[in-house]
Amino acid sequence: MRQPDTINVREIKEMRLERHWSQDQLAEMSGLSIRTIQRIENGENAGLESLKALAAVFEINIADSDKKKEIEQVREEEAYVQKVKGFYKLLAIAVMSLIVPLILDVNDTANWSTLGWIFISWVVILSVYSLNMFDFFGEKWKRKLINRKFKKK
Repeated sequence: MRQPDTINVREIKEMRLERHWSQDQLAEMSGLSIRTIQRIENGENAGLESLKALAAVFEINIADSDKKKEIEQVREEEAYVQKVKGFYKLLAIAVMSLIVPLILDVNDTANWSTLGWIFISWVVILSVYSLNMFDFFGEKWKRKLINRKFKKK
């Protein structure tokens, strides 16, 4: 069993499980409610007093140094959500812009080429947007490619 000097809040559950404690046992030893233990283990913010109580039970210091990493992670997650949201908005606009020409072309089969060009244009626009906004060829892809080529694990 590992005995770190400091711990990230995200490691509370891991430490509890290493000691084969239930949430109920940890709550009793720390003086916290089971609901508080559950919230902390699910990644919700923990108050200073709760952190101190857990630090005392585990006989460690709760590290606050990972707050910067956590804040950066939250920012990255939010930025990703905004990118996906933007993609869905653009997709919705594309679908709506295809509905009117589709209705018109159903009655006039001579103008199907107009719908085709609009469709092709949206496919190109959505593809370019996706390639620019989403990191298809980022660090994970690069690492995977290098590992595959040079047989690294």
